[in-house]
Amino acid sequence: MALRITIDIFSGRPNPVIELEGRAAIDALRRLRPGEKLKRGEAVPPPARLGYRGLIVERRGAGGADLPRTFRVADGRLFGEGLAHRATDEAFEDFICGSTGPRKPHMPRTFDSFAIRELKRFRKWYAVYRPPKIRLPKLRPACLCAPLYEPMWWNDAGQRQYGNNCYNYATNYRTDTFAQPGQAAGAMYTALTCASVRPAAIQDTLIDSPTANNRCPREGHLVALVIAPNWDFHWYRKGRNGLWTHKPGGTQATNLDNSGKLIPDPRTADRGPYTQFCTFMVVMHGHIKIR
Repeated sequence: MALRITIDIFSGRPNPVIELEGRAAIDALRRLRPGEKLKRGEAVPPPARLGYRGLIVERRGAGGADLPRTFRVADGRLFGEGLAHRATDEAFEDFICGSTGPRKPHMPRTFDSFAIRELKRFRKWYAVYRPPKIRLPKLRPACLCAPLYEPMWWNDAGQRQYGNNCYNYATNYRTDTFAQPGQAAGAMYTALTCASVRPAAIQDTLIDSPTANNRCPREGHLVALVIAPNWDFHWYRKGRNGLWTHKPGGTQATNLDNSGKLIPDPRTADRGPYTQFCTFMVVMHGHIKIR
């Protein structure tokens, strides 16, 4: 009996993964046993957003037959095939994300406090969340060279969605590898700062355009880099209608920010923990290579 638990929190870098086996896995499944069925207003899985989005739990082997093979835990709520219930232990996420839970491989000790802080931010937002009703304004095409906003192509609930991150989406370049700036050029970033990620992207032949001021380039399309200081990076891309879209990690591509609003300018969008705006850059179609 084994469980694979992914803390769904990052956008650019791979999420932390915890493997539980034997008694630890059995105890986790006991705590995650479905309890009270969610009411209509509660049975709404969290949308694509920046920051913490819940735990993704994958069952391996026997045990936990009352749960699907893969399901999500978000603020004590369970979502999956045939599943929309409260967990028996609604504080399970605190245990996993906090310092008393299992070790997070490849993460420094300070990650626990970051994860708990983001979990608290998520809970406050999710307690009042209702899917927004958005009407796109009538806009003339503003960036004729920009990629079309085709969320259904990316949001296939399969390899395209889960294997491609914000960098793939912003550059409109599918790799199925969760592409990292500079990796294809052998010059990957060494720190999660503007000063490290920006030159790594330049090595992938993105063009640094700090004075673009949200204006479309004559060729290629405009993207923007932001940073959750010391933890992660995120990218946006400007669309043909002049609005911005993005894809937080392995979640769905979206045209909304963390407040459920359209994005006319990523500098003023609600970006959650990605508080540092780095720069605008230009992607020249057919000239870049990322991995």
